[in-house]
Amino acid sequence: MDKKIERKGWPPKKIATIGASSLFVVIILYTFVFGDQSSKLNVEKERITISTVRMGPFQEFIPVTGNVTPIETFFLDVSEGGRVVEKYVEEGAFVKVGDPIIKLENPQLSLSIIYNEAQVFQQINNLRATRLSFEQNRLSLKAQLLDLEYDILDMKRQYEINKEMYEKNLISKTEFERTRDRYRYNVQKRDLTYENYIQDSLFRTAQINSLELSVKQLQASLDATKKQLENLTVRAPINGQLTALVGEIGESISAGQNLGQIDNIDSYKVEVFIDEHYITRVSPGQRGEFPLGGRNYSLVIKTVYPQVNNGRFRVDMHFDGNVPENIRRGQTTHIKLELGESKEALLVDRGGFYQTTGGQWVFVLDESGNSAVRRNIRLGNQNPQVFEVLEGLQPGDMVITSSYDNYGDIEKLVINE
Repeated sequence: MDKKIERKGWPPKKIATIGASSLFVVIILYTFVFGDQSSKLNVEKERITISTVRMGPFQEFIPVTGNVTPIETFFLDVSEGGRVVEKYVEEGAFVKVGDPIIKLENPQLSLSIIYNEAQVFQQINNLRATRLSFEQNRLSLKAQLLDLEYDILDMKRQYEINKEMYEKNLISKTEFERTRDRYRYNVQKRDLTYENYIQDSLFRTAQINSLELSVKQLQASLDATKKQLENLTVRAPINGQLTALVGEIGESISAGQNLGQIDNIDSYKVEVFIDEHYITRVSPGQRGEFPLGGRNYSLVIKTVYPQVNNGRFRVDMHFDGNVPENIRRGQTTHIKLELGESKEALLVDRGGFYQTTGGQWVFVLDESGNSAVRRNIRLGNQNPQVFEVLEGLQPGDMVITSSYDNYGDIEKLVINE
């Protein structure tokens, strides 16, 4: 007779094993479906820089470098060449207006002066001779006119007497006509002599004027040549410092050559070269400042030069207010140049992150401060200290601003103390 065998239940150990396995599978499935799948990277807190996003005054400016130059520089160019025969001062000396600096010698110019002087004297003598001749001729014609006037008066009386006598038949017709014709002849001769006197006066006057003009021109040429000779002694045109000087004793200097320059040390300006990227944003009146000797000095743009060379354009800045003492030509200044008006803005500190992200995203810490995730942002203007935040951040947000070069495509940073 068969015996019924009863099925025994699962032992507790087996049940525990199956339950644990099922729970592990459920956890894995939950993590896979609902868990955080983002890539992560552990970072040490001491190796990163964390900055707080904040509201504050924002002044956009750029750092530029300028060189101090005198506001006025006079270049010593010679109009005539020559050989250096004397130097009165050396480079670096302080000079006053009219002080001699260097003297040249030009024998050809000296000979030219002698020749021009001879020409002037000869022309003056010609002028004197012409004036004397004119005066003598004028007096001669005037004497002739006086004689003719006297003869005409005498003949007129004789003509009137003979006319009455002829009308009374006391003299012949031939004698009357002879007297009449002599009278008329002398009247015409007087008129002709007077006309000759007038024409001769006009001609002589024109001749004298021409000679006088020639004398003036020759004298002007002589004066100009003498001025050139005087210019062979180069003198200081302004008060200042002789910052450059060329030419040694015996050296030949050609016409138009630059011998040096004098700087007006009473006032200075700063020449600044700026990247062409900012050429549309720089204009006269914009301000800047630079530190020197524990003080800040203000500058203002006076001139913007439109030419661009090697990717930069030039501006001249003048001091606004106090000028630093003992400032020197060629001294370098590091200037903060303002590009706009100050305004209230949302700000985040500059840092190495910008080189990686281009300002399009940053790592923002969560409330616990133990992790940071990527967040898209939009930045606006900037200065060497901060960026202007336009979108993506709020005041109080904690942002990692140090370099992201080692993070690759990581989306989440776990911050370890």
